[in-house]
Amino acid sequence: MNNRIGIEETGVFFPNHVETAGTLAEKSGIPEQILKEKFGILSKHVADSSLQASDLAIEAGKQVLQKVDPLSIDVVIYFGSPHKDYYVWSSAPKISYELGTKNAYAFEIMNVSSCFPIALKVAKDMLKSDQTINNILLVGGCKESQILDYQNKRARFMFNFADGGAAALVKRGTRKSEILESAIITDGSFHDDVRVPAGGSVSFASYETVENRLHYIDVTDPLSMKERLDSVSIPNFHKVIRKSLENSGLTEKDIDLLLPLHTKRSMFNQLLKGLHVDEENAIYLEQHGHMSALDPCVGLHFAQERGKLREGDIAVVVSAGTGYTWASTVIRWLGG
Repeated sequence: MNNRIGIEETGVFFPNHVETAGTLAEKSGIPEQILKEKFGILSKHVADSSLQASDLAIEAGKQVLQKVDPLSIDVVIYFGSPHKDYYVWSSAPKISYELGTKNAYAFEIMNVSSCFPIALKVAKDMLKSDQTINNILLVGGCKESQILDYQNKRARFMFNFADGGAAALVKRGTRKSEILESAIITDGSFHDDVRVPAGGSVSFASYETVENRLHYIDVTDPLSMKERLDSVSIPNFHKVIRKSLENSGLTEKDIDLLLPLHTKRSMFNQLLKGLHVDEENAIYLEQHGHMSALDPCVGLHFAQERGKLREGDIAVVVSAGTGYTWASTVIRWLGG
């Protein structure tokens, strides 16, 4: 009997509206060439008022459920952006309802941008520990373009924030891939660096918070954060990747495909160089930008579409989220 646990299907969805680097240059005052070459952003999708994070997740989930019976899904887990339709609200029940997964229970896990590698580990561990579960649908949505203030230079490194939806079916008895092991690092000293200042219990919404534009994402002290983060960010990326490979009985020499979050071009190059991975063996989302936790899932979907995964290949999904957490999960591709 095949009890292998892996990703069987993926789905993505992007809003129709596209903002180019030229559009972003007009909004931000940053030269178009700098956005292209340093920020690594040629374009990104932006949702209008008719689409929320839950809707983007639902549309991606529909792509998976075109190939799988919704009634076969046992669990629906939302892993996307914390900037959702409503404050103090779970989108997972809505997503499950709209997708028709009537036999599933639904919940959310959230660790901002680092969450997809973690969600894979959670889903795998659930399937290993509970034999009544066979199919888990991971769904995520992101509408973080909405929380950007392009006049706020403190937050300029986040101007690549974009919108979209992604989904992955993790199942027992998979034919297409096998989820191997993970590694996660958290450095809580960064907990106060990046946040939306108002709307929570510390600074509840008021006329003043709106007037002072405190409902957009902000960086408390960009210079301090950069000084502290520069010395640990790439080393921690490399550390979690190598540890997840080691836990899987592999080394960095075994990497056939790297699926990271979207970062500035120099960080992407450093990440590849330290692992001796060629750019052609990675997915860089320069036409989509950064979609919170969705990026590695989107990268996996594109890798399949572009024929970048062959039987026996080792793929690593890796991401990092403010707070700060770095996470990596290894996947062996079986082809199916």
